[in-house]
Amino acid sequence: MREWKLPDSILAAAPESPWGFPVQVFRSRMELAEPGSLTFSNERAYEALPTGGSVLDIGVGAGAASLPLQPRSGLIVGVDSSAGSLTEFRRQARRIGATVRTMRGEWPGIARRAPVTDVVVCNHVVYNVADLEPFALAMDAHARCRVVVEVTARHPTAWMADLWLRFHGLDRPTRPDADDAASLLRGLGLDVHTHSETSRRAHGGFPDRGDAVAWIRRRLCLDASRDAEVAAALGDRLREEDGFWSASGGDEPVVTLWWDTARTVRP
Repeated sequence: MREWKLPDSILAAAPESPWGFPVQVFRSRMELAEPGSLTFSNERAYEALPTGGSVLDIGVGAGAASLPLQPRSGLIVGVDSSAGSLTEFRRQARRIGATVRTMRGEWPGIARRAPVTDVVVCNHVVYNVADLEPFALAMDAHARCRVVVEVTARHPTAWMADLWLRFHGLDRPTRPDADDAASLLRGLGLDVHTHSETSRRAHGGFPDRGDAVAWIRRRLCLDASRDAEVAAALGDRLREEDGFWSASGGDEPVVTLWWDTARTVRP
């Protein structure tokens, strides 16, 4: 992950922070999802969850990893470093009638205050983790039954490599990927299973095309005067679906990694 660090010169010249993730993208994905529909990752968590059981969602966002488990869960605890994400998670929980708690902080630093739950879930966070070993072992220690992790097959910004080269002359790495994550987790003694498929989750995005362009421009550490250039460079990777604009490299396979813990109690 050290290879993904941006040069200080690029960060110093950035008019805005390139980090973080817009809450409206999380919101649109949740609200576009069909009620009752479960992804493969949701299914692996659901089947391990006792009726009335508890869930700990690490990097909760708007709750895509945990709120679909509401019909069986008694309590969902969402952990996130973003106050905006936790607000949106609580809003989505009220919308579907889920019982939730929130904890603001970075995992695993916050782990000592987090409850042990039946299932721990973590969607699309692992690639932002500098040291996966303590992160994963803390998840394992907080799950009575199962841990379910979802990631894209490649790093989620790998598709932007040509943009970094075009605007900054910067070569970007291609790893780590899902295979690296699975290998490391197995090396920790965890009995990790994997499954890869094209995501069935709604993409979501921004109602306005300009906001989608601006988001990629901020990720590239450029100022607003470059929006037109960024849009041109994106080409048909900038697209509208279900009334929302987004930019990506296409439908990246989603990989589910899951393992049962030594404390597993079957529902």
